Amino acid sequence: MTAGALRPLPRSFLARPAPIVARELLGRLLVSRTAGRPLLARIVECEAYQEDDPASHSFRGRAPRTEVMFGPPGHLYVYFTYGMHFCMNVVTGRAGEGSAVLLRAAEPLDGQERMAEARGLVPPYDPRLLCSGPARLTQSFGVRREANGIDLLGDASFALASGTPVPDAEVGVSARVGIRVGRERPWRFFVAGSPFVSRGPRELTRRGSPR
Repeated sequence: MTAGALRPLPRSFLARPAPIVARELLGRLLVSRTAGRPLLARIVECEAYQEDDPASHSFRGRAPRTEVMFGPPGHLYVYFTYGMHFCMNVVTGRAGEGSAVLLRAAEPLDGQERMAEARGLVPPYDPRLLCSGPARLTQSFGVRREANGIDLLGDASFALASGTPVPDAEVGVSARVGIRVGRERPWRFFVAGSPFVSRGPRELTRRGSPR
């Protein structure tokens, strides 16, 4: 991996509409340097959410739970769901906008042993069980409520890095997973053919970028 792939993303990259950022985050890297050998994973699946979207936590306006979503881009929005899992999102757009991208799945590249330990897995295990799905991804990276608000572009311990962009021909676009409203919006983006994409619908609305 080149040194350039580990270069932090510029904040301007995230200061754009969530559907654009969600597609462009594919192929980028999540890097954790919290203890010992770093954890490294390549993002392969994302979903966009924004304030005018009834499926978004920000749809009903500001609240203590969602305040981070309305802050500057590049920060981590962490929430607890189903009474048992944490999910992590990257805040996008302008400050005050209330938009974010849910990180749904990633391909583990380094630190798999630590990820497996965090998830309670023992060898032999399927590597897809490490980061395939939003809850698994947060567990593997040890992300909990206290990570809410971390600046992914300014925190040395947990960051988003440049990685390698994914060309349109390799990008799948579909409806989002596990929502009851806003299902007509094709705002789920994933690396088509990747075995590390979560078990959401594999049918494609199309390939490529948001329209």
